[in-house]
Amino acid sequence: MFELRLMCPEDSVEAVCEALDALDALSVSVEDADAQTDAEQALFGEPGMPPPKEGWKRSRIVALFAEEATAKDASRLLALQDFFADSQVLGIQPVADQDWVRLTQSQFAPVEITPEFWIVPTWHEPPEQAKQVIRLDPGLAFGTGTHPTTRMCLRWIATHDVANQRVLDYGCGSGILAIGAALHGANNIDAVDIDDAAVTATVLNADANNVRLNAGLPDKATGQYQIVLANILATPLKVLAPLLRSHVAAGGNLVLAGILERQAQELKDAYAPYCTLEVSDVEDGWILMTAHC
Repeated sequence: MFELRLMCPEDSVEAVCEALDALDALSVSVEDADAQTDAEQALFGEPGMPPPKEGWKRSRIVALFAEEATAKDASRLLALQDFFADSQVLGIQPVADQDWVRLTQSQFAPVEITPEFWIVPTWHEPPEQAKQVIRLDPGLAFGTGTHPTTRMCLRWIATHDVANQRVLDYGCGSGILAIGAALHGANNIDAVDIDDAAVTATVLNADANNVRLNAGLPDKATGQYQIVLANILATPLKVLAPLLRSHVAAGGNLVLAGILERQAQELKDAYAPYCTLEVSDVEDGWILMTAHC
């Protein structure tokens, strides 16, 4: 395979990417050309919401092609377009052969949640001190334990009494939170997501960890639960406030993650009519918010 590398101003990024897609690029990625410098420009977005911008002031675009001739043709055709006038071709180069499986595996090591609770990929042996282990490999759905939001949720599960509790994992992704709850003694666990791939991943991961749970689309969540977990993002969490609160039984716990520190007051305000949220954990700029209902 071959990479075609381009430099484009922000207002040309969308047109160039669309053209590359039409020219049979296998993939197209956009990067900040000034990353790791004083000119770096931070852009933040949330799934399901419009991107804040199509690119950076100076955007590096990398398009992957199956053949060198196709990459060269794309380069020549782009140069003829009016929208490419302020852009430039940086070059075409072959992509080095890689053992992609081994490379991917090297990026995922065991993750400590507590000294006794770990997430361990199948190609690693659990640490000697691990008494509870989630076996989880990277896959189609979010949630491998490497992100602070996932770790904080699992840490809450590990440090609270969830035994024999009915649990709802709303927006389950890989099912990691539901599996963590099951390993700590919860039962009658519902794990739901709007994404069919997440539901499939949750079922497979639950089987791999020999735990029982019910996975499905959001309508599978019924009634009330002693523990409701939702590791999503701030915007959908605000929209879901009345729904999530309605699923928490009296005396139960609501546990929310996917929230940046600067968004704490937004979430408190959104949930104020239903419960009182507090910040329970902080890690790398992310927070865990909980309420005892």
